[in-house]
Amino acid sequence: MLIPYVPMLVPPKRWKGYDKGGHLFLPSYVMRTHGSRKQVDAMRNISRNQMLKVFEALDMLGSTKWRVNKKVLSVVESIWARGGNIAGLVNREDVPVPDKSPFEDLKDIQEWKWSVRKAKKINQERHSQRCDTELKLSVARKMKDEEGFYYPHNLDFRGRAYPMHPHLNHLSSDLCRGVLEFAEGRPLGKSGLRWLKIHLANLYAGGVEKLSYEGRLAFVDNHIDDIFDSATNPVNGNRWWLTAEDPLQCLAACINLSEALNSPSPHTVISHLPIHQDGSCNGLQHYAALGRDSLEAAAVNLVDGDKPADVYSEIAARVHEIMKRDSNKDPTTSPNALLARILVNQIDRKLVKQTVMTSVYGVTYVGAREQIKKRLEEKGLITDDRLLFTAACYAAKVTLAALGEIFQAARGIMSWLGDCAKVIASENQPVRWTTPLGLPVVQPYCKSERHLIRTSLQVLALQRESNSVDIRKQRTAFPPNFVHSLDGSHMMMTALACRDAGLRFAGVHDSFWTHPCDVDQMNKILREKFVELYSMPILESLLESFQASYPALTFPPLPERGDFDLQQVLESPYFFN
Repeated sequence: MLIPYVPMLVPPKRWKGYDKGGHLFLPSYVMRTHGSRKQVDAMRNISRNQMLKVFEALDMLGSTKWRVNKKVLSVVESIWARGGNIAGLVNREDVPVPDKSPFEDLKDIQEWKWSVRKAKKINQERHSQRCDTELKLSVARKMKDEEGFYYPHNLDFRGRAYPMHPHLNHLSSDLCRGVLEFAEGRPLGKSGLRWLKIHLANLYAGGVEKLSYEGRLAFVDNHIDDIFDSATNPVNGNRWWLTAEDPLQCLAACINLSEALNSPSPHTVISHLPIHQDGSCNGLQHYAALGRDSLEAAAVNLVDGDKPADVYSEIAARVHEIMKRDSNKDPTTSPNALLARILVNQIDRKLVKQTVMTSVYGVTYVGAREQIKKRLEEKGLITDDRLLFTAACYAAKVTLAALGEIFQAARGIMSWLGDCAKVIASENQPVRWTTPLGLPVVQPYCKSERHLIRTSLQVLALQRESNSVDIRKQRTAFPPNFVHSLDGSHMMMTALACRDAGLRFAGVHDSFWTHPCDVDQMNKILREKFVELYSMPILESLLESFQASYPALTFPPLPERGDFDLQQVLESPYFFN
């Protein structure tokens, strides 16, 4: 297949300007502006010195050399050739579309139509997923015999970094992450062997990632035979790795750990595996640091603890409590009583996790409903589609209510950011700010002008950006966009410090990767950079910039903040874990 932006076999060009850097010959832009003229102008007019740290961070990310993990790729190819449908791979067969029978009853005809529509929708989704898998595998096949390759990075308009190649990259699915590894290998060392085991436990998940580090190490030791079997006979053995939440990454870790433990000197075994350190509900961590709220900081692991605090389980418990209360009400007076009785025993961490994660990024009620509906579908206990939809509506409302109760300070900051954006957008101006690393950000949301052009063959719809900003979208998008610009800044600050310390580094927003032997050093760096970032007067500077840019406008006062001591983050073992 013809894919122009494939990974590069030589290091990318260093970034020196808006369109200077990245690929050698293909058009490359430091930011994905999606046609926003105001953002392009802001980027072109900024001085190189102001953008120096951003350029250097992108160069650092682009200099990380990758290669294909051939052992994992051969397992994927074997499963794909057999029809997929395991290890997160889509089924290569379509579901059968029900034949039309000579129905007479109107209800039966309606049910048949519904089942046909459902089968066709599933088949369309499968076709799309099969195309996506083939694209990823075609790149892996093309690159598997290369000594190494590079991913030039650029930014979205908020300042988050992404590889420019769209298919086989480390931001993508378990399939991509499983078949990619660092081209450079480093000896495990004593600490590296420990982190490799913890990493394997994290990938297995299923509640294991909620245990203390000692609990995760014990889990791996208890499953050592399963790990050896997975590594030596992944396709025809017991296939324990398939029960993991991230099966292909788990398999890669099983293979690496088996090599080490089978060696007479495990600590000297060379590892190419990237070890991930993930933030605990990172969006809420940023809000807790902004608001200095001690209770919220503790809920998202900004403080020391014997084991990781689990905000998802806390929200799930609160949702269960509310539903239990509703289930005891009289169904004749409370319409939610029956729904609560159906759902009360289905509430778990997984059901609410995605909604909690995306709540700080502005998830709407409709988005939350769809997320929860998908989880309920997976459980398979509610088969009636209409009941499933109604149950998801109710569960979404309760989850969002529980979130609002626990994270009041975060909600206060989100509301303040939204109110400021509304004041600016009401003057027909887009919201602008500058990130702590000097990147100018302009929200691109404008009302679009639509023109219909009728020809003898078709009707063409042309859209262009108008001069009127979309007030609603400017307001609702600002809080999540602002927090994204902060987590992007934290990641780039960490990347630069890792470069200076001689570490190999890759970053996926709130997940930082390095060699097993370097995890302890990276952990120290990322905590120091988080404290450095939030020691800056971020909200004060934002308000000052708004007041300077719009002196005639009145902005709401800064929200009240707590007395949480940021230095506690330095001692928190589960802040990123």
